[in-house]
Amino acid sequence: MTLSEDVHAPAQHVRKVAVLATERLILRAPCAADSGAIAALANDRRIAANTARIPHPYSVTDAEQFVASVNRRDGQACFVICLDGAPIGACGLDPRGDDNDIELGYWLGSDYWGRGFATEAVRAVIDHAFGELAHETLIAGARVSNPASRRVLEKCAFQWTGVRLTRIRAINSAAPVDRFRLDRGLWQSLKSWGRVRRVA
Repeated sequence: MTLSEDVHAPAQHVRKVAVLATERLILRAPCAADSGAIAALANDRRIAANTARIPHPYSVTDAEQFVASVNRRDGQACFVICLDGAPIGACGLDPRGDDNDIELGYWLGSDYWGRGFATEAVRAVIDHAFGELAHETLIAGARVSNPASRRVLEKCAFQWTGVRLTRIRAINSAAPVDRFRLDRGLWQSLKSWGRVRRVA
């Protein structure tokens, strides 16, 4: 779970983000009305400690800054994950690093853990990244102490590339993070073999 919370993004025009539908979920761009729900979900140390940039505690002001800062840069596509119309987490794509790698990140409110929602949302965002957005490669990470997040990436065909120390804002320290990579060719091959379930 490494979804970006870049509150220092320059004030630019908000980029239009597609609405993605899966069997149980709708993924759409966050809006100001989501701030209270996002804050209530993300104000959980277990979530913040497993993401790179989410602070703890997490206030409505933090959520408002998050909503105001996303979907403003080329390559960025941030979605709130909605179940029955209500936000339950977030998932998105963010350009990172000198090579402009596209990083996939996600988090879910703890009441929604262990029900396959993260995998379902991540698969939808991968389809979008390799389809409409025509990205060639995605990267992602999961703290080594977070096997559930690692399993999400493995179920979505990400390949482990090593461990790297990453600064975790909520703990004000660095922690080891498993790093993963997924290429479009592998994703398409697995989908054609039926090993990755398609989403709407």
